[in-house]
Amino acid sequence: MNKRIPRLWMGTPVILLVGWAGTANSAAIPDSEYVAKLLSEAKTTAFQLKEDAVAMESFTRMNVSWESHAVAINQIKDHINALVNHEAKLKEAKNIASPWQKTAIDRIVPDLDELEAYTFAVIERINDQPKRLFTDEYKDFLAANADYSTDLAAMIADFVDYGKTRDRLERLANKLEIPKR
Repeated sequence: MNKRIPRLWMGTPVILLVGWAGTANSAAIPDSEYVAKLLSEAKTTAFQLKEDAVAMESFTRMNVSWESHAVAINQIKDHINALVNHEAKLKEAKNIASPWQKTAIDRIVPDLDELEAYTFAVIERINDQPKRLFTDEYKDFLAANADYSTDLAAMIADFVDYGKTRDRLERLANKLEIPKR
């Protein structure tokens, strides 16, 4: 009889904790409409950046003047500056973001930092040696710019799509009166 009491007593807190954890999960943090809007704007800018970076990378396979390279990198720089502004706003709004939105913000930062570094390297090369743009190192900078901008655009688009899909599923669950877990 003494052995039964401790077993019963030890089982009770586990049941209570399981019930408590389920309640905590059902009160999920809602998505921030403001953060969703910023991510959507960043998606558009990142897509434009990707298009320009991929186009500029293709310059390495054509006979394009250094002036054309300068125009293209200035467009890329403008897109990156716009994304940096979005990034700053996203960081400021992080305290109102839902968990998945916070993850999106955290993942954008390092990719954008890398992209800025490669863009700066391209700008330096154009400014310092405009007549020697077709070295392997320069081509590598342009390829990295195209790769990072493509990856960044795809990642932001995936997060925006995830948010829209999640929102749609929640609306359908409410419409169908599906109970929350």
